[in-house]
Amino acid sequence: MVKLTEQYRSARDEYFYVLDYLPGGSPGDSRPPHLREPVAQVVGEEYFTLLEVIPLPGISIRTGDRILVGKSQEDRVYSQVLRVKRPISYAELSMVAKRELENILEIIFDINEARFVKFFNEARPLTMKMHQLELIPGIGKKTMWEILGEREKKPFESIEDIQARVKVTGLRKKVIERIVREIQGDEKYRLFAGGAH
Repeated sequence: MVKLTEQYRSARDEYFYVLDYLPGGSPGDSRPPHLREPVAQVVGEEYFTLLEVIPLPGISIRTGDRILVGKSQEDRVYSQVLRVKRPISYAELSMVAKRELENILEIIFDINEARFVKFFNEARPLTMKMHQLELIPGIGKKTMWEILGEREKKPFESIEDIQARVKVTGLRKKVIERIVREIQGDEKYRLFAGGAH
């Protein structure tokens, strides 16, 4: 049975992508090498939770693999993970995991594009002077008003549709940059990471 911390339970991620597999154990583990257990550093598919997990013995895990942590609610598929070792911060990721993070986020973005299109269709004001759309890097007041005007005419159907109608480029990259900042913990407001949506 996978043991989950309260912090992990509140985030509700089930599926994760492997950022790095460390057969020699966690970089921060001060125990002698023979006492360390193999760990994988992973990022959640929906809430971008960062965890260190211990794979089941005999399970082959590689960077980029999509794995289940816990029991899937929908299909009763069981985890490839013996247990969740601990939630981790961006600073605790290995160098390999940090390098892989953006690549994995691109995969997650492409698979779940509809989720991000929904954000552009439903984003709302945060305060009297600040709108959620303005938290996306490179989106200022002018672009925000253009997005709001276009979605009033007709909801956006894809990222490509937004870029064509609003004449903005690189939205995928801008959203991924925002997700990385939220994972790093530097942002007051969260649009995507940590159960914000």
